[in-house]
Amino acid sequence: MPKKTTKTHIRKGHDAPKRRHKKRVETFSLYIYKVLKQVHPEIGISKKAMNIMNSFINDTFDKMAIEASKLVRYNKKRTLSSREIQSAVKLMLPGELAKHAISEGTKAVTKFTHWLRFWLEMRITLLYKSFCVYLYFVTCIDSQYKIFFKITSFKNQHFHIF
Repeated sequence: MPKKTTKTHIRKGHDAPKRRHKKRVETFSLYIYKVLKQVHPEIGISKKAMNIMNSFINDTFDKMAIEASKLVRYNKKRTLSSREIQSAVKLMLPGELAKHAISEGTKAVTKFTHWLRFWLEMRITLLYKSFCVYLYFVTCIDSQYKIFFKITSFKNQHFHIF
């Protein structure tokens, strides 16, 4: 009688079986659920309704991306910026919904740029401090060759990005 095959496959030359991993599917389900609970904490949502909402959000996202790319081409630019996204939202969504979407988008962009600025300033400060330490050691070692940099004049300077 032949052996029954299992879901694990044995690779040639290896004793350990290879496991198949389920492919991840990215959806907006978690975010839809969170917003639903913010608006109506007592109401749930079925799987079918969640799939419909997910399809709706994906379609809206695709339409806005297409509209934003058209705006970039009309203006003869090569960069899709937040300004084109904002204009696409104004064109696609009706009145009050567009205003709310723009305010939320502006808030998200501001939060991100603030975080990015902070991260870059910290990175540059660390690089600057390590550079000053390096220069100090070079100065101590090679003082006979008069390789001296004025580190003290740089110590209290701050670097600002943007």
